[in-house]
Amino acid sequence: MDSQTLSYNYDEETLGFEEPVISEEEQLSLGEKICLALVGGGLLALVLQMVGWVPAGSWTGFILAFGFPAIGGTGYFYLAYKDGAPGIKNNANYFKSITARGSLGWIAGIFMTGFYILVYISPAPLAGAVEIVAPLYALLTGGAAADTSHWFLYGFIYTIAILVFGVRMIMRYRHNRYQQIRTVSVMFFQLGFAFIIPNILKLFQQPEFYFSYFWPLKYDYLFPGTVSDMVANPGGLGMFFILWGAIMTFVATPILTYKFGKRWYCSWVCGCGGLAETLGDPFRQLSDKSMKAWKIERWMVHGVLVFITFTTLVLWANSATGGQIFGGFSGGLSYAYGFFIGAIFSGVVGVGFYPIMGTRVWCRFGCPMAAILGIFQRFFSKFRITTNGGQCMSCGNCSTYCEMGIDVRAYAQKGENIIRASCVGCGICAAVCPRGVLKLENGATFADRYRGSENPFGALIEAVKRDNTSGIVEMPTRASAVKFVRGMKDMRVRS
Repeated sequence: MDSQTLSYNYDEETLGFEEPVISEEEQLSLGEKICLALVGGGLLALVLQMVGWVPAGSWTGFILAFGFPAIGGTGYFYLAYKDGAPGIKNNANYFKSITARGSLGWIAGIFMTGFYILVYISPAPLAGAVEIVAPLYALLTGGAAADTSHWFLYGFIYTIAILVFGVRMIMRYRHNRYQQIRTVSVMFFQLGFAFIIPNILKLFQQPEFYFSYFWPLKYDYLFPGTVSDMVANPGGLGMFFILWGAIMTFVATPILTYKFGKRWYCSWVCGCGGLAETLGDPFRQLSDKSMKAWKIERWMVHGVLVFITFTTLVLWANSATGGQIFGGFSGGLSYAYGFFIGAIFSGVVGVGFYPIMGTRVWCRFGCPMAAILGIFQRFFSKFRITTNGGQCMSCGNCSTYCEMGIDVRAYAQKGENIIRASCVGCGICAAVCPRGVLKLENGATFADRYRGSENPFGALIEAVKRDNTSGIVEMPTRASAVKFVRGMKDMRVRS
């Protein structure tokens, strides 16, 4: 090779090289501009009412502050995607500030974290916003507007976020029937079972109850204090609530997970997963895929499950003995779990850190419901993601956009079924695969999913013993990774 080539001694202007053509930025349509104006105007109305410059507490103020942004956001997402070509476009995700941990991403993360700190720790600054939603509270519950709490405001904003960004999800994945159906499902359960029904129950003087949440995620539903209050509730509806929660926890969960995997709950019903899959969709690529993150995940999520199980048992033991065994210790455990896990972890960190750590921080590292479902899915479920390794071209889209940090590509390259405990069955890995390598399936039995699956209890015990290798959640071994790398080198040599 000559010295000119080695030194790259070229005068590009002399040779006639030109600057690459830069594609023109897409212009907003008139409809999109109007929708964004509604969002901006609504947010301005919200701020003016919160600071007291404009009176709050009327239906007009409510519609301006929340109705306009909701309508504008929904309309914008519809118009932005409706004329585009089918297909998932993740163009420039790692070049956009808000989706690549840039300055806008950090600003969004700080804002969301700050909001959750106000909700869970210091709600006084939200008083103005609470007053804005008072008319809706009075309509749903029949209570006085003055009784509106910041928890109603939080539930309302949470629901609106899932609905508006759910439209974005439907339009973005409009060519994928699975994504559309499960998005509609989480929108339905959040709106109906986690917002409207619990508030309407107050209208009939019944206790507030969330049918889409149950122990251990809704941990206090099996606490003795909650059970006693439900039993004492006149009309017998409280007893029905207790039976519903117990049946869903101990009967429905194992059966449904056996048939469909944990996706039936984590990706179709749960509000936490619903927010992650809608509002959090732009940040799913930020999940940590490292081995270190997996080790932390494995110990943390099962540690939280042990924590809430132990707390529940201690509370019942203390209740049965009139507080003679543990005294105030059980109450301290309950408070500690509620504050550090139920508030700080699941709320402040779990949602506030979307733009920094990805969308499923809580689901992956702390949710006790995900831990139980994961154990069932890993060892006792018919669900699996099958792979056609011969078609895999190692593009890495599946691993990149797995919000649970699973290295899906490693399984696809080896042609192995994906039966990881952490997989929530969102199906995005299959949706972004350009070759159709991955497929979500429910097999005829659980006994053909992994080596030793014909004896799942024995496999579970063996996995617990191997806590320094595969543990509860199986990972590719170092030997298999080395074998794959050598194989790739051999392929390059032969080519």
